[in-house]
Amino acid sequence: MLVLRVLVGAVGAAVVGVLLGWSHVELALGRFFRDVSRSKARRRLYGNEYALVNIMLGNDEPIAPADDRGSPTVTLAELESATGEDGAPAYLSIRGRVYDVTAGRAFYGEGRPYNAFVGRDATRAFALGCTAPRCISSSTDGLNEAQLKEIDRWIELYETHDKYTFVGTLVDDPIDAILAALDE
Repeated sequence: MLVLRVLVGAVGAAVVGVLLGWSHVELALGRFFRDVSRSKARRRLYGNEYALVNIMLGNDEPIAPADDRGSPTVTLAELESATGEDGAPAYLSIRGRVYDVTAGRAFYGEGRPYNAFVGRDATRAFALGCTAPRCISSSTDGLNEAQLKEIDRWIELYETHDKYTFVGTLVDDPIDAILAALDE
């Protein structure tokens, strides 16, 4: 039964996307499969058998991430070097939370749909559903409530995904701050 619901939802997302254009197909399918993954995690972690229905109807509130106080920190330089190339891990950041997505090479590897997010804080891109370089930013300036909720949905995916792990919180490199102060 769940397979049938997933199939019907995917077909519906594709039809809507085709009517609106190819980029909308990618966005609709990306969000659909993100939400299927969120519902599977809710079923696995919390025993919620009906999570998919509430998520698809938009009646859900994204599950808040764990408290990150006391968590490890990741500098911007460390994030930027975690590109998945030459044996390095693949990290991405969303709203300053850094996740290891190395296990998702099919999505985050070189030439793959979300590779532009790797080694970056892509908060804005997640809110807008946009992979263009102009969208990849940590800024949330000017985003509306629905777009901010999209960020929370993506964070829930990374927090509860069985292949991705929380690495730490993105921080300014203290050495860069000291060097900048010396230059003033």
